[in-house]
Amino acid sequence: MTIHAHALLFDNDGTLVSSYDSVVRCWTLWAQEYGVTAGQFGQVELHGRTAAEIIGDLLPADLVPEAVVRVEQLEVADVSGVRLLPGTREFLDALPADRWAVVTSATRRLAEARLTAVGVTPKCLVSADDVTRGKPDPEPYLLAARQLGADPADCVVFEDAPAGLRAARAAGMRTVALATTHRAEELDADLVVDDLAALRALVTDGGVEISVRD
Repeated sequence: MTIHAHALLFDNDGTLVSSYDSVVRCWTLWAQEYGVTAGQFGQVELHGRTAAEIIGDLLPADLVPEAVVRVEQLEVADVSGVRLLPGTREFLDALPADRWAVVTSATRRLAEARLTAVGVTPKCLVSADDVTRGKPDPEPYLLAARQLGADPADCVVFEDAPAGLRAARAAGMRTVALATTHRAEELDADLVVDDLAALRALVTDGGVEISVRD
């Protein structure tokens, strides 16, 4: 299977990098500070959503602003163990800088902290700070397409979370799902692979051809 695209849009956590250990440490400490139980966490959708949206489901509205600031403080200060997922470096290195973007539900400050920790510097980064509605709304991916000068129909989104895949489909984009945080059968996409190591990118005059390695 070969997918042709003008622009490639990547989620960050769970797609390009693994920040799992940091996330667990920081959100566990945050939950202790705010009296949130594991059972409460289990009742809300976590992956692919902004911290503000998650916290809005867990705490009274008057506590949300300060709680969002607190969890960002914890996560920015703790990038220990943040690492590139398999195939990320090779795949990104094959792409022209003006053909790809990172589209994340994290704040810009947190996204830049994690990307800096692994040595990735995207020319285009869309964060939670740049939109009024986060994933699964299509706004983040549509903004990235505009910034790259690409028609949404000519974009391919790489995601690990169902919320992000829904956002991409709502934006009219094709999707590649990476089974890094969810089982393959839980992911609804045009193509599902284990991670970016399963793919190759070939730059052509008209764009980028993405195919599965033999």
